[in-house]
Amino acid sequence: MNKIRKNDEVIVTAGKDKGRRGTVLEVFDDGRVKVEGINLAKKHVKPNPNANPPEPGGIKDHAMPLDVSNVLVFNPKTKKGERVGFRVEDGKKLRVFQNGDVVDI
Repeated sequence: MNKIRKNDEVIVTAGKDKGRRGTVLEVFDDGRVKVEGINLAKKHVKPNPNANPPEPGGIKDHAMPLDVSNVLVFNPKTKKGERVGFRVEDGKKLRVFQNGDVVDI
């Protein structure tokens, strides 16, 4: 069970996008996450006239992965990013913030 999952709202704690908030799009096995609108890079795309509808070419922004250590899960109660731990209740493993609030409500 991962501490950060897809569709979690996270805050970036290091790098050029420090302090920005976004939603996790993808979690990779090597300990990286792709966050919506964070760590964007330019990608040159060729036009594809065979697609339906035809796709224009150009320079597009592309989200690149971040290391999982550079993001924290956003806690809506405290309005801050917080570390996540685990607790077992009634035979189920729950993700909880360090102050005791449950992440998945």
